[in-house]
Amino acid sequence: MVSSDQRRRQLARQKFERQQQRREQARNRSRQRNAIIAAAVAVVLVAGGAVWALGLGGDGTGKDDAAAEATPTPSATESSAPEPPMTIDRKAKYAFEITTNEGELSIAMDAAKTPHTVNSFKALADKGYFDDTKCHRLTTAGIFVLQCGDPDGNGTGGPGYTIPDENLDALGEPGEDGTVTFGAGTVAMANTSRPDSGGSQFFLVYKDSKLPPAYTPFGTLDADGLKLVQAVGKAGVEGGGTDGAPAKPVTIEKAAVPKV
Repeated sequence: MVSSDQRRRQLARQKFERQQQRREQARNRSRQRNAIIAAAVAVVLVAGGAVWALGLGGDGTGKDDAAAEATPTPSATESSAPEPPMTIDRKAKYAFEITTNEGELSIAMDAAKTPHTVNSFKALADKGYFDDTKCHRLTTAGIFVLQCGDPDGNGTGGPGYTIPDENLDALGEPGEDGTVTFGAGTVAMANTSRPDSGGSQFFLVYKDSKLPPAYTPFGTLDADGLKLVQAVGKAGVEGGGTDGAPAKPVTIEKAAVPKV
């Protein structure tokens, strides 16, 4: 017959074993969650605000998207207004000419390949949307991009509408890891990690970067522009991190989209 003391010790041991089992289950769930997050960060950057995300542009509605945290993307998600009416020549070449506090850069754009993106950027530039805005995000590990185009300067802003994804097969077939190489000098749209969610945010690739083929590649930096962005990348992130505001601040003073 089991004594009362033996019974108490048995119950205490069983309680301890249950606690240990619950703790181990919690640790396993935490490890799985962290592995998923780490994999997402390794693949994309990505997020954002977002959008890149490479993160990752926002539409200015202020609605958050948790997935944007792991991408070169912005946080905003749903659009509340239609995109600008199509006014560009779809067969023409355009340039996204940007004057920054660090110098000039020019982005060659082909309207035949990305008509919605070129049309939107021209409409925004024509009304001074990009003027006096800062490039709010630099990444220096995993992927290598400078993200700009947010009037709020924090990765959540946008024009109030979204545009469709375009030209997604331009960089070739994805590899076994599901990514393609965004070569140095590529300029692409940030998004909210959902299809057709680009706004005004874009990212400038200053070193070859592996990303999913989910970001519209719409332009190519000229040689001087690439050197400018590489210098910003070399200066690193403010505070010594790998993802955040650039230590060498970059402000877009003026932007225009002429036909070339």
